[in-house]
Amino acid sequence: MTTSAKPGPRERLLLAAQTLTYEQGVGVGVDALLKAAGVARRSLYEHFGGKDGLIAEVLRRSTAEDETQYRATMAAAGDDPRARLLAVIDRLGRIASETDFHGCRYLAADLALTDPAHPGHEVTRAYRRTVHGLFADELLALGHPRPGFAADQLLILVDGLLAAGATRPDSRPAVAARALAEHVIDSGLPSGGATVDAVAL
Repeated sequence: MTTSAKPGPRERLLLAAQTLTYEQGVGVGVDALLKAAGVARRSLYEHFGGKDGLIAEVLRRSTAEDETQYRATMAAAGDDPRARLLAVIDRLGRIASETDFHGCRYLAADLALTDPAHPGHEVTRAYRRTVHGLFADELLALGHPRPGFAADQLLILVDGLLAAGATRPDSRPAVAARALAEHVIDSGLPSGGATVDAVAL
């Protein structure tokens, strides 16, 4: 009979902070984090140098997980760039429709961390650059005339979808986001006129 090793203090702090900062925001108190992790205050400073370091590491961990999900979602959609992009929007729409959805942790963190020098901001900026690059690559492969600008639009669309999912779930943001994404993707493409016209109606 084998038993799995209990996670160490560092991992327990990360797991507790990843859950609590999503449910309650990055303003959650240190005492609550320590209690949830079952560790002493000393562990927080030994492993992360304090709460700011812990928050930054949680964001880094979460962005790595979400980037993997973006890539997996695109890969599962096949080779067509349009289908790959829309698969991402559809997946985010499903996530935003879940009853336990609390919004985008990165947007919430950026708004709550008022110190522009907080290390968490660079993590969220790097994540958005990565997602922008994923979008731009697919748009370029699709032959979009302005892949960088269209990727900017899709990022704004994603932020809006996730914000509306958290604050106005009855507005059916997933449906609206899908139609807007089709418009952005198809805009300027020779074969996109029918889709753009349909959205305009």
